Amino acid sequence: MHSVFIVLALLCCAMTACRHASTPSVPPKVYIGKSGDRYTIFRNGQPFLIKGAAGDRQLRALKAAGGNTLRTWDTLQLGALLDSAQAAGIAVIAGISIPTSNTLDFYRDTAAVSALYLACERVIERYKTHPALLMWCLGNEVDFPYRPRFRPFYKTFNRLVDMIHERDPDHPVTTTLINFNRRNIYNIRWKVPQLDVISMNIFGDLPHLRKELKLFSWFWSGPFLITEWGINGPWETETTAWGAPIENTSNKKAEQYLERYTDYMPTDDPRFLGACVFYWGQKQEVTHTWFGLFAQNGATSATAQTMQYIWTGRYPAHKAPALQYMLLDGKGARDNLLLSPGTVHSANLLLESPGSDALRFQWEVLPEDWFIRFLNDLNKVKPPVLDSLLLSHEGTGARFRAPSREGPYRIFVTVYDAYGNFASTNTPFYVVAP
Repeated sequence: MHSVFIVLALLCCAMTACRHASTPSVPPKVYIGKSGDRYTIFRNGQPFLIKGAAGDRQLRALKAAGGNTLRTWDTLQLGALLDSAQAAGIAVIAGISIPTSNTLDFYRDTAAVSALYLACERVIERYKTHPALLMWCLGNEVDFPYRPRFRPFYKTFNRLVDMIHERDPDHPVTTTLINFNRRNIYNIRWKVPQLDVISMNIFGDLPHLRKELKLFSWFWSGPFLITEWGINGPWETETTAWGAPIENTSNKKAEQYLERYTDYMPTDDPRFLGACVFYWGQKQEVTHTWFGLFAQNGATSATAQTMQYIWTGRYPAHKAPALQYMLLDGKGARDNLLLSPGTVHSANLLLESPGSDALRFQWEVLPEDWFIRFLNDLNKVKPPVLDSLLLSHEGTGARFRAPSREGPYRIFVTVYDAYGNFASTNTPFYVVAP
């Protein structure tokens, strides 16, 4: 079903594209040049270093923070996104979603592959002259296997790359890998040599990237792009006894973003074309605060302000509220908080500057998104807030009643200031039935 959805989405986008796409008389020229051992993107004849973000909104905020590129994952609403990006002065790495390489039933289906090819071709034709377009990204976190049984995948992938190059010679083509993966790079070099650049989504492994690049340069010394980077994901962090990932405060995450970029991003590598921070917007991934650099209402986090400092060398005039930590009944997340159903508990938040400007506090109790079953991988949304459990919530303190249903939950607090900024933290707990 997922494969069918991708094809239908591409076809729908291609059919409606003409309502959104601009058609300048002179298409922009984007290419990757090489001088000695240094690779550089040239856009409209000028060197272009990607200072980017992965997401689909807050484009004017991205520009104001010093960013210049947005990376997206599919062609849904691509025309509108390109138009908005052009208005904001932002370039776009346009993602083209394809079925995973292990979906061999799809790649062996001649009719399905032909429909995918046709849909992609129409999208390329519609948007190849859009002035906001920077490059195409064919697939996200694609795996490139060794085995001969994957030949149908390679045949389709190569056919698509060749078609994009033929239809749009003015924009490079890339694909993204999970981390620095030698096996995948081997197979790209051997089986998909016409890709212009290899991109990586890398989080917890970023500290090892410089070493990996150096050790493997004997085999691959081409240009690379970081299409997603950030703090450790929920899949690579410390957890409670029941498997709930422990999330840092938004301020601690901002410190980690700065440290990770300053200490580990290979900006001095002559093959480095730039990086896209994850996630420029708001999304649900284990929590609604883990990766999002903005709140649902558009408020700005300390991490977004840190990216402005990385890109411009200066912070905004008003920094986001600073939190130290939250305690639940005097304990933290690492204490593995087990509560009985219906019992009353207190949560307290400690601020870095208690006497700061007027702040607004929003307290919420939510079930873990991996515990409730109405969600799916295609449309992750914030779980329903259990408002009836909050007995009182005044400023930095809240009292709540533990849910009656056994399972994993979190209590969240989001702090807003008067300047459109926010900070957040949460504590997981588990309700144990008698």
